[in-house]
Amino acid sequence: MPLQPPAPTPLLDPQPPRPSRRDWLAWAGTAAVAPWLPGCGGSGAPAPNLDATMAWGRRQIRQAMQASETRAASIALMYGDRIVWQEAFGVLRESPATPATPETRFNVGSVSKVVAALAVMILVDRQLVQLDAPVVRYLPQFSMLSSGYRDITVRHLLSHASGLPGTYLRNMFAFAPLPGYAAGLEAALADMHLKHAPGAMAVYCNDGFTLIERIVQAVTGQSYTAFVQSAILTPLSMGRSGFTLQPLAEGSFAPGYIGQARQGQEFVMGYATSGLCTTPGDMMRLAALLIQGGEQDGQRIVSKAGVLEMGSDQNPAMRINLTPDWHWGLGWDSTQHPGLGPAGVRAWQKSGSTVFCASDFYVLPQAGMALLLTGNAPGFRPGPIAEGILLRALQEIGQLQALPSKVSTTVPSVATTSTTDVDALLGIYGRATKPLKVASPDSQQIDLLVWSATLKGWEPLCEGLRLRSDGWWWSDARPGTHYRWEEADGRRYLLSREPARAGHYWVTTPMAQQMPRAAAPLPAAWADRLDSTWIQANEAPESILLATGSMATATLKELPELRGYLFWDDRQFLLPLSADRAGMAVRVPLQEGRDLVELVVRTQDQQEWLHAAGWVYRQGD
Repeated sequence: MPLQPPAPTPLLDPQPPRPSRRDWLAWAGTAAVAPWLPGCGGSGAPAPNLDATMAWGRRQIRQAMQASETRAASIALMYGDRIVWQEAFGVLRESPATPATPETRFNVGSVSKVVAALAVMILVDRQLVQLDAPVVRYLPQFSMLSSGYRDITVRHLLSHASGLPGTYLRNMFAFAPLPGYAAGLEAALADMHLKHAPGAMAVYCNDGFTLIERIVQAVTGQSYTAFVQSAILTPLSMGRSGFTLQPLAEGSFAPGYIGQARQGQEFVMGYATSGLCTTPGDMMRLAALLIQGGEQDGQRIVSKAGVLEMGSDQNPAMRINLTPDWHWGLGWDSTQHPGLGPAGVRAWQKSGSTVFCASDFYVLPQAGMALLLTGNAPGFRPGPIAEGILLRALQEIGQLQALPSKVSTTVPSVATTSTTDVDALLGIYGRATKPLKVASPDSQQIDLLVWSATLKGWEPLCEGLRLRSDGWWWSDARPGTHYRWEEADGRRYLLSREPARAGHYWVTTPMAQQMPRAAAPLPAAWADRLDSTWIQANEAPESILLATGSMATATLKELPELRGYLFWDDRQFLLPLSADRAGMAVRVPLQEGRDLVELVVRTQDQQEWLHAAGWVYRQGD
């Protein structure tokens, strides 16, 4: 999805069983060089020689598998009207040894959002949906506690700008199909507030895409999965693609691992946001459709205008846009990917992860190239490898003269003058994950600390930051990452900038929001609940998250340094709205403001139960 950890947060770190990693990494599926793409015709031109690109890619994939304990991976690279490289790595089973092949299916997580956006554009073409129409036009029963929910449009859902809390995780990942996920989200939202006004900013949001399922069903009379099958997968001959509605044959999919234990099939119930199970080769059929402007083999699947709308920049209309160099699309994470941009190449890109898999999908509409790389471990990092393969392929076919040079991490000189009031920057900064603390020993130097759930206190993140001549705060001891502060919409934000893993461009990220002093102390009812532990009580027994131990308990406390806020699960700050409800208190664009919770206390049989993002907790002893 990416399920995060955004950046994602790995939930597992599996260890390999016997035979040795050296043995099973040596396995590779057949490398099918230059097959014709069905439905694309064929120019008859010889396949380009990409030997150097493929050799580099194989080394990087195997190294990444080794580092992340990934047992199987698969790649397809398309150029023009053919797949020029398709290969699988590793094994699906160690004993008896069963190698992965290009036909092995992987759950590609949030890459599914591209399919969801495409489904909507098909409905736009059929005049069944309008992008800028409110969601309530199609779902009149939809409601939330914030009146602004009526302003949420279909475009907001597809561009992460809806203001919905983030991710309804209850029963999303399981070892068996669990129906009713999208309906469960819609019902849960009726008892939640928005975290920001629709369209004010873009914050990664899986819930918006899950609501797309409800819209598709409302306007077509078909389930979302049935519509996608009939309108996209079948016409594109994507015969090894679909959603995890029933078990697949053993040996046809890449399993996940918990520790050293091989698991069964991973079922993902959020179909539009994360549920596609496919192969890289099948995804090249989808990529070919997009590159060809919505038409394949003389059959128009979607209008050219629809494809272009998906790839258009959605940021400019947003009130809070702290990273203007990041370009959200409809379904796409980026419509001008910064890793390909320095080479003068436009790329549409979407990453995705589930509990067991990680993937990256690129379509280069002008260069006529596409790639999907996937692996069956959440720690597998396909993005930098995919960027490197695409750049080298463009160079090898003559579209790129030289690879982009690495950015310089030389620390600039200290600024000679500054009007910055360092003391105004100090304090606690909130976000969806572990909060940060900004401190200073002398009102000139800044130290950053991060909350440690283990230590139950603060630990250093980056010390010795000083304002430099380029306007950023750098540390001589840690030159790779530097920071600055910006104000937007009456709030102060901390931003970081660091070199991407590929090394040739910077990534700027809003990290956290400075927390203002609370207007009042905690109400007595919430104060009585402090320092309590809460045990998850309503996740299905088939849940993968339960199996991994990722969400068994949570804590509720108050930090002495930030009185008046509840501190939930060692991660998020919430403000009491009443004696039995606490609301979301941060608004951070991009990734660090995602997946917020609203806490609601309900009493049953004289026992308090805590509701949070679809989950129900009972108080521990």
